[in-house]
Amino acid sequence: MSVEPDFSLHPDPALASAAAQDLFERMEAMLRSLLPASADIRHIGATAIPGCLTKGDLDIVVRVEAADFAGADAALAAHFDRNTGSTHSDTFSSFESDSTSPHLGVQLTVVGAPGDFFHTFVEALTRDPDLLTRYNALKRQFDGRPMDDYRAAKSAFITSVLHGAECS
Repeated sequence: MSVEPDFSLHPDPALASAAAQDLFERMEAMLRSLLPASADIRHIGATAIPGCLTKGDLDIVVRVEAADFAGADAALAAHFDRNTGSTHSDTFSSFESDSTSPHLGVQLTVVGAPGDFFHTFVEALTRDPDLLTRYNALKRQFDGRPMDDYRAAKSAFITSVLHGAECS
């Protein structure tokens, strides 16, 4: 059994974000050739947020209508590994690639489904400098600590941000 590495911040967030954006542009073109024309493909995660600290990976969300989910899921599964550490349902799938640099994660979600929140979180942090400062503080607090501890704290933070976004 392999042990997951500790959470570790990239030493140069600007460089990491530039590398992620470059990979996103290449992946977006490839994904557009595989997925329905209506698919909403977005760069999400820390590398999509100016000034955000990051591990240095690229996260992409693909948002599709319910009728397109099964086909999109099959197309992505033919090109990427399923993320076995994530949930899979009729409205959400997660994929990854360790063969890209930086590491790539692709989340597939049905528009409006419970898992369709990634873009909302990115938008909230991009628009609110205080939220971004708090998120960066959380990341600094967990730098060098177990990934599971970081993920639990991050999940609680995301939930609080999304609850605030729904209430505003």
